[in-house]
Amino acid sequence: MQYRLIPNTHLNVSTLSFGNFIFGSSMWGKSAADEEAGIALQNMAVDLGVNFFDTADAYDNGRAEQMMRPTINYAGRQNLILSTKFGYDFYSDAGTAGSHRERKQDFSATFLTFALESSLKRLATDYIDLWQAHNIKLHQMNDELVAALERLVRQGKLRAWGIALGPAIGWREEGVVAIEQWKCATVQTVFNMLEQHPGREFCRLGERTGQTAVISRVPHSSGILQDIYTADMTFTDHRKFRDRNWLVYGLKKVEKLRDIQRAHGCTLGQLAIKWLLTFPALVSVQPNIATEAELNEFAEAASQKAVLTAEEMTAIENMVETDFGFGPEAHACDIKSSVAEGGITRSVYQMGDPVPMLPWVSEANAILPPAKNGAHQSA
Repeated sequence: MQYRLIPNTHLNVSTLSFGNFIFGSSMWGKSAADEEAGIALQNMAVDLGVNFFDTADAYDNGRAEQMMRPTINYAGRQNLILSTKFGYDFYSDAGTAGSHRERKQDFSATFLTFALESSLKRLATDYIDLWQAHNIKLHQMNDELVAALERLVRQGKLRAWGIALGPAIGWREEGVVAIEQWKCATVQTVFNMLEQHPGREFCRLGERTGQTAVISRVPHSSGILQDIYTADMTFTDHRKFRDRNWLVYGLKKVEKLRDIQRAHGCTLGQLAIKWLLTFPALVSVQPNIATEAELNEFAEAASQKAVLTAEEMTAIENMVETDFGFGPEAHACDIKSSVAEGGITRSVYQMGDPVPMLPWVSEANAILPPAKNGAHQSA
């Protein structure tokens, strides 16, 4: 397993991170009855060298955090870099199972203190390595929030903090503020070969400033980049909310990537991870891991130093910018960006001022030895 250092921290994270929302929430059709299988996968990930685990207090209203406790005991707290999230007041707004309705959010200092203490109890730990503001929006970002988070760092309850963007793809303004003004440790966002905006821009901003690392979630575009779908498939879980063209044209797009895939002698799912890890500012990839086979496949890709060439990266970028030659209907789904002129919520992504392209490098940012905080040796 390879490891990368989050800037200005001592957090040396595995390039493959394990998000336990698959088994710790109902979004993928799992339930509390599947917890044992989920915990077993978490422990297998530890054995493969994964030290970076990401959960959230809002996943099944605390259940996902509690699921981490057996793995913390299995690995030893000092050997894990543990990330969770805050901001949803599910205590007063529990939500509805299977719904995508956003619940009440609270980013006040008072609620932060309450939410942190609650997470610490569920995780049975006295500190969190990375605490992320969960789906924060621009109007909720202020200096008081930063001051509250920094106080918690000084108190030793947090090692670092960042933001996790969503719930849909995008939220460019929030990411730019987080990187350029807040200089927070991490920005987590939907980012993959087919849906490159605004993740690609965040990586360039992070590389230019040297302050903030990017974490990719949904690196396989909800499964399109895993060679597991056919055009006639239907979904009953969260994927049912995807635009149908995501599937129809997604299957056509991947065929345009086959030459590059063959050149690397890997699966499509592994190519998706290798592509992401070519970005120097990207420290970890967080795929959906539902089976032991997927865990092994993704761990193999994250354990290799080889990255894509400058020519390959440019070719894939050009494919996205031209909608792979399939026309407007093949464009990736509208990317949510929080505000338009006048303050109303908008749904079409706006690029803003362009970020200069930095030269592609033959290797990604320094592949560091395991940190003294217990990151695992090469596996």
